[in-house]
Amino acid sequence: MTDTTTPVRVRFAPSPTGKLHVGGARTAIYNWAFARANGGTFILRVDDTDPTRSTDENTQVILRAMRWLGLDWDEGPGVGGPCGPYWQTECLPLYREAAERLVAEGTAYRCFCTPEKLEADRRAAHDRKDPFQGYRRTCRDIGAAEAQARADAGEPYTIRIKVPLDRGDVVVRDAVHGDVTFNARELDDFIIFRSDGTPTYNFATVVDDARMGITHIIRGDDHLSNTPRQIMVYEALGAPVPTFAHISMILGPDGKKLSKRHGATSVEEYRDAGYLSDAFVNYLSLLGWSPDGESTVIPRERLAREFSLDHVSTNPAIMDPKKLDFINAEYLHAMDDQEFADTVLIPQLRAAGLEPAGGRLHEAPWYDMLAAALKPRTTLSSDVVGQARFLYTADDELEYDEKAVRKWLGKAGAADALDAARVALAGIPEDGWTPKAIEDALDALPGRLGMGKGRVFQPVRVAVVGGAASPGIGETLALAGRAHVLARLGRARELAR
Repeated sequence: MTDTTTPVRVRFAPSPTGKLHVGGARTAIYNWAFARANGGTFILRVDDTDPTRSTDENTQVILRAMRWLGLDWDEGPGVGGPCGPYWQTECLPLYREAAERLVAEGTAYRCFCTPEKLEADRRAAHDRKDPFQGYRRTCRDIGAAEAQARADAGEPYTIRIKVPLDRGDVVVRDAVHGDVTFNARELDDFIIFRSDGTPTYNFATVVDDARMGITHIIRGDDHLSNTPRQIMVYEALGAPVPTFAHISMILGPDGKKLSKRHGATSVEEYRDAGYLSDAFVNYLSLLGWSPDGESTVIPRERLAREFSLDHVSTNPAIMDPKKLDFINAEYLHAMDDQEFADTVLIPQLRAAGLEPAGGRLHEAPWYDMLAAALKPRTTLSSDVVGQARFLYTADDELEYDEKAVRKWLGKAGAADALDAARVALAGIPEDGWTPKAIEDALDALPGRLGMGKGRVFQPVRVAVVGGAASPGIGETLALAGRAHVLARLGRARELAR
């Protein structure tokens, strides 16, 4: 737990310029978990001030991803709250008011330098090898009356923060990295409001964080270099500086920055691939954090109870698809059969068009049996579609795997095995068609035919499933149904030697 004298308030503030990717999702998870572990408030804010890239469609994609992740927010879009608006495009008057207040108080000023002059100053500083190549503070000492008159006359201007000339080092109090010191002399009087009337990121985000009472800012360490400027804005506004926690980057298995070349990167791609929300949140939470250095499966409830910033690593995290698959399988295998059927099996079969959208083709016990058969063989939720497809295929449309046909139906004795199996199974009545009855009938055949089990069972499996892999032969044939099994054995007999 964090020792704090004020209630914890954290925010996740995505920019809707694209989908929610793995790095952003982990940041959201850490903010959510930190708030929950400390009895605090988790705020979702949409930083949509980039007019050329921010779209409502992207915003909805991000909101869908957040809901799928199960990261419920206490304030924000669709929820409201006392610190709105929660969309930056709705806050432009607030940013303007804050900037003008700083100008009036003398902690910011209007700058009338043209882009051409700024570029000329940069070139001159470069040519004389000046160690400071930032803004030369040309307009810093223009009197208030003159500045107002020039603005009233329509002369374009930006607004710059007035960095105190005697300001000592800027120390970032970082809960992950410790104190990080920046030389204030290397900061120029940076722009907080552009000439087109829009705020810069470093200004808008601080105004919002200050008015929302944010106590902790948990974000990627690519923002660490922005932090000294943001601290200067907090000080100019007279607002408390929050505690920062800059978390490390996520790298691909090759040690390079995670990107499309490593495969899926957006949350919805992982959802569509068949990962469970709880498993995905579990895995991402471990990319840079661990409660004890050992636990792999950390249920959401434990994450929300035990998450702390002092256990966040400063080292870059490596995205390991195999570990993600392992954790996802652990969550799937921990389900009981009914839960697996209701939350994984049937929804996946419906999405694939195998089950009707408004109902079910079979009775509940059939799905429970299918769930019990497929669950141990499932790593991703989507795996069940391929494994169960033979049960939804017409007998005369079942496709055979060529390799399995050559290996098991092309061997001498396969025809005899199919014939014997068909006779033995035909002796089981419809109301006695159970996995045990099927196994008992087939178990007697290897000895009678003088063959190994594989040479009898595998031709039967290929005949019914179309391939050489399936759950246990008893469950497989029981699920397929008596009439379908007998019909498929007859059809496969034509391919067997």
